Amino acid sequence: MTMEDYRRFELYIHIPFCAKKCDYCDFLSGVYDPYTQRDYVDALCKELEFYSKKVFGTVSSIYIGGGTPSWINPDNIVRIMQTVRDNFSVDPLAEITIEANPGTVIAEAANVYLSVGVNRVSLGLQSANDDELEMLGRIHTFNRFLSTYEILRKAGFQNINVDLMTGLPGQTPEKLLYTLSKVTAFRPEHISCYSLIVEPGTPFYKKFHEDAERQERGEDTVFLPNEDQTYELMKRAQFYLEERGWHRYEISNYARDGKVCKHNVGYWQRTPYLGVGIGAASLIPPGYLVKELEDPEECGGMGLEWRTANIRDIYEYIEECSHLPIVPDQVGYEDIATIGSFTQITRQAAMEEFMFLGLRQTAGVTKSGFKKAFGTQIEKIYGHELFELEKEELLTMDGDRIALTDRGLDLSNYALAKFLK
Repeated sequence: MTMEDYRRFELYIHIPFCAKKCDYCDFLSGVYDPYTQRDYVDALCKELEFYSKKVFGTVSSIYIGGGTPSWINPDNIVRIMQTVRDNFSVDPLAEITIEANPGTVIAEAANVYLSVGVNRVSLGLQSANDDELEMLGRIHTFNRFLSTYEILRKAGFQNINVDLMTGLPGQTPEKLLYTLSKVTAFRPEHISCYSLIVEPGTPFYKKFHEDAERQERGEDTVFLPNEDQTYELMKRAQFYLEERGWHRYEISNYARDGKVCKHNVGYWQRTPYLGVGIGAASLIPPGYLVKELEDPEECGGMGLEWRTANIRDIYEYIEECSHLPIVPDQVGYEDIATIGSFTQITRQAAMEEFMFLGLRQTAGVTKSGFKKAFGTQIEKIYGHELFELEKEELLTMDGDRIALTDRGLDLSNYALAKFLK
């Protein structure tokens, strides 16, 4: 068995380009000219080459997110994927996802994605009601979604996710059920159903922040559904999807049998990951460097992990990547954070992440997994919290497994906060 066989990590590739910024979106994305797009892809490939000399192992999944990766010329996706394969060992069975918006994928592009190994597409629909799409600032209609979905199916994609949103301004149960009925009729393998969050700095925040604050306080609202209505919309979506064969495996994610998003499951289970592109984060434990460190203290001691975060300004990122050495002269965590920052994750912080990420999944976490990761019994660290949540019927402990109840998932913000020391 080679080192690549057991050192596995996920790869996230950030494409920050959009045709138009949606009114609710606070992601690191925007509208840029073709020259900036070209320079960014150059920088991205340079960063991939750089890290291939640093991080060692097999890529178990790839997620090309954004932004709208399908907005850029598909030749750029070819170049990025070729750079990945030229510089990393990629599992032949790796799940490789690209995010796309309706109306941004033509048949030729879909075929190109397949030709470079992309085997999963995540389509951002949000709603089947055109008036809601217009209110969200989306550039597509439901008919454009249908056309894009048909293009992907005809090309041969057999794993498609559709993103939906609940809790929209003016959304009624009837409108949500209309969206769900339209989407489930096409039998996508995966459906993500998120509640709208009004984020500071967005056009939505200017319009609806007072309503969002009322909602949070449990008061009556003007435009947004109130707290009770938001809960009802979420539960209606859950029951509708589960009755029709999509099982809930995470707070906001539903999948048909065998079609969970492996990449996202990796995040929730704290699989090591490498992120490239502006704002991208990485979680890299000791032992994933190209060569073992002779002195473990160079990286804070074996067993401690590091998280890096790339700079967020696209022009600064392009400039910094132009200076990256292809053959690095040292191996250290300060060095792999050349175009960003790095933070040591303490043992306590890692325990907290293990709990509040793992318990997002309906499968929960295991006592044995905690013991293997941290060398101690979970009850010694979180015995009181587990007892209290079980007493409130928000959590169950069944032998080795610990999981939130259905009610616990509904109150996940409250329940998961218990594990933050």
